Amino acid sequence: MTIQKKQIKADMLFEMSWEVCNKVGGIFTVLSSKARHMKEYYDDNYFLVGPYIAESTRSSFKEESVPEIYKDSYNQLKEKGIIIHFGTWLVESEPQVILVDYRNYWSAVNEIKKDIWDNYGLDSLNSPYDFNEPVLWSWAVGILMENIMKVHSKKTIVLHAHEWLSGGAILYLKKNKINVATVFTTHATTLGRTIAGHGGDLYSILDKINPRDESYKYGVNAKHDLEKITAHAADVFSTVSQITALESKYILEKDADVLLPNGLDMSKFHSFEELTLKHNAYRTKLREFVLYYFYPYYNIDLKNSLFFFTASRYEFHNKGLDIFIESLGRLNDKLKKDKSKKTVITFFWIPASINSIRQDLIEARESFQDLKDLLEENQEEIKENLLYTLSSQKEINEKNIIGSDSSLELKRKIMQLRSKSGRAPVSTHELIDPDNDPIMKAFKQAGLLNSEEDRVKVIFYPIYLSGADGLSDLDYYQSIQACHLGVFPSYYEPWGYTPLETAALGVGSLTSNLSGFGRYFYEKLHDIELPGIYILDIEKTKREEMMNTFVDILYNYTNLDKRGRIDNKIQARKVAFMADWKIFAENYIDAHNMAVSKINK
Repeated sequence: MTIQKKQIKADMLFEMSWEVCNKVGGIFTVLSSKARHMKEYYDDNYFLVGPYIAESTRSSFKEESVPEIYKDSYNQLKEKGIIIHFGTWLVESEPQVILVDYRNYWSAVNEIKKDIWDNYGLDSLNSPYDFNEPVLWSWAVGILMENIMKVHSKKTIVLHAHEWLSGGAILYLKKNKINVATVFTTHATTLGRTIAGHGGDLYSILDKINPRDESYKYGVNAKHDLEKITAHAADVFSTVSQITALESKYILEKDADVLLPNGLDMSKFHSFEELTLKHNAYRTKLREFVLYYFYPYYNIDLKNSLFFFTASRYEFHNKGLDIFIESLGRLNDKLKKDKSKKTVITFFWIPASINSIRQDLIEARESFQDLKDLLEENQEEIKENLLYTLSSQKEINEKNIIGSDSSLELKRKIMQLRSKSGRAPVSTHELIDPDNDPIMKAFKQAGLLNSEEDRVKVIFYPIYLSGADGLSDLDYYQSIQACHLGVFPSYYEPWGYTPLETAALGVGSLTSNLSGFGRYFYEKLHDIELPGIYILDIEKTKREEMMNTFVDILYNYTNLDKRGRIDNKIQARKVAFMADWKIFAENYIDAHNMAVSKINK
């Protein structure tokens, strides 16, 4: 699809975030995946600005010498204790980066906080380190931008700042009347995330709370005030979604000027045909893991099994883990009542506090590998025996195909693997406090015990998917591609990359209309039989009705034939292309142009 590029009004764009070359959360993905498209608009006049954190930047930042044009500014900043590192970010398109080292600038932090109090009334007297550090950094970025403006005094410059952590730069520029156009984007309000994280039903109480009182109640008053002041001070205030705009209207008392939904660079994802091949390869690997996970206890029909998954930070209510587990319990009851032959194996890829891999799982893995090694060692002989037996029309049996000696050894190894009785475990690892773990407690309450008769099995996999964990040995994207359906029914999700990434990888998913992504696509998808991405209405539907709908979606998907699942995958990919940065990057240009128009009035 050819898209006519919009005309830009700015000569230079500086985009700042705490997550430039510093992976913390989703903003890292936003910036790294969008950089190529920003460069297409601004060319060599596009810079990303972040903090210099040696341990985080070591593998992602290639340092280069400071350009001659900035040498004087570099020396002036160094005298203040602000060290500037120029270079490139080692992501696709290798955008130019300026990282600001603020460690020698710490002596100024109280003066900066006083300055913000005097000019903006922000109370940060007893603020914690995780407030002081980004304020120090972002104020230093403001000083940097002042110096850059002096170097390029005849150019129009935009500073685009992400999240409250970047707010100090905008406050510095406005206080000192520096003629830089500013855009501020909040991806999630500090107070909103905090209330939701404590189990509050945020969207039902938005119009009833006193934000200032609530911020003091939860101890986030300094961060909330900085966010609110910055939203009002910036030339253009933006959020990533309609749901966050609603949140900001009440919590920050500011309407968003423009929405900047998050996209993906779809050119970096494989074609659907290539993804199908990868799905088959990774599914085979995941099946092997599932085989040795359950086989010590009972047989499991992998050819008639589906793999569901969820993946997130451990935010039990915010991520909808509570209703997902409950829905799986109801699905299990429904499938058992139907005497269904299907098995739904659901993975919970959610890092938690652990001790080690379960010892019985390690033993099962080693027994399975011994069995696999034996077959691989004898595969040529097995092929020859099979060919001879078929061509001579002899009876096909274990002895004829494997041979007497190998057959006996094979039986011993199978007996060694099939060593347990009772129920399979529900977690791959020994948790530090399993009795008080919310997921483990919810499994028990929902009757998800991994008994042989259960049609829904659960596997809590409480580690990051590195691709070398000693279990499935699949990384995050590979694990997604091995599955059939991702489930992300969030109660609080300002945007939500996981359903979009899942769709881009050719896998269907479910999300909610309380996620920014789900809300954006709700009207487009909710009436389609095979939408690719199912969107659950948990905003305006009563809980029991919502849960019934949730279970129906999972049940109907479980009963799709292979053709239906493929059609849903194809539709999921189509949805992902609707969120390509080729399309969504235009919203950023609108925001920058709007900011330039405001300072030129």
